[in-house]
Amino acid sequence: MTADAPTILATSGGYAATEHLTVRFAGLVHYAVELAGVSGRTPRIGYLGTANGDQRATLAERAEAARTAGFELNPLRLFTMPNVDDVEGYLLEQDVIWVDGGSVANLLAVWRVHGLDEIFPRVWRAGVVLAGVSAGSICWHRGGTTDSFGVDLRPVTNGLGLIPYDNGVHYDNEERRRPLVHKLVAEGGLGTTYCTDDGVGLVYRETDLVEAVTEIPGKGAYVVTREGDRAVEERIEPRLV
Repeated sequence: MTADAPTILATSGGYAATEHLTVRFAGLVHYAVELAGVSGRTPRIGYLGTANGDQRATLAERAEAARTAGFELNPLRLFTMPNVDDVEGYLLEQDVIWVDGGSVANLLAVWRVHGLDEIFPRVWRAGVVLAGVSAGSICWHRGGTTDSFGVDLRPVTNGLGLIPYDNGVHYDNEERRRPLVHKLVAEGGLGTTYCTDDGVGLVYRETDLVEAVTEIPGKGAYVVTREGDRAVEERIEPRLV
């Protein structure tokens, strides 16, 4: 089962703390599975930890979270070499691709080395839901803001561009994010930019934003556009999932 149209869920969330696990899958990961329309069997999630260097400890935590949620987690590791022979075929077998956070600049560079920049458009059009958090949100857009290059946030502008807009993540949690997005949009360094508070996701069908969703009540999504020489922000009220 696949989504009935090319679908992306770009988020600043998906994880929550728990007494028994280091992390559990929260509402946004479950909603990604819902978007894929899986029924009658265990959902398959292709997990990419490229942005954190495919750390084994992180992968073990995500695998335990998936087991607890009733999902099958199928990691695609690129360090030190791909762990499967047919990367595209492996991704096409999944219901959802979940891309974890970390360095979006490094993620994009490694993906291009292995041809994922050419593979993902085909996987997307085939109906596999593309999703992720932070770096795993920015990557599907043209670009956004990142700390990949150091402690000072900088723009990244070489995303895969499946979504023809820019993306701001952790909009309410990191105080430097909002003013930098406004500055870059006002100056033309970023175009129209869709942003998410922590716990919020953006749902795109084809290249159109169709809704914002949240796993945390009271959080928001936003669109920042350029009017003349200034940036204008408009809140998009998300639906609780």
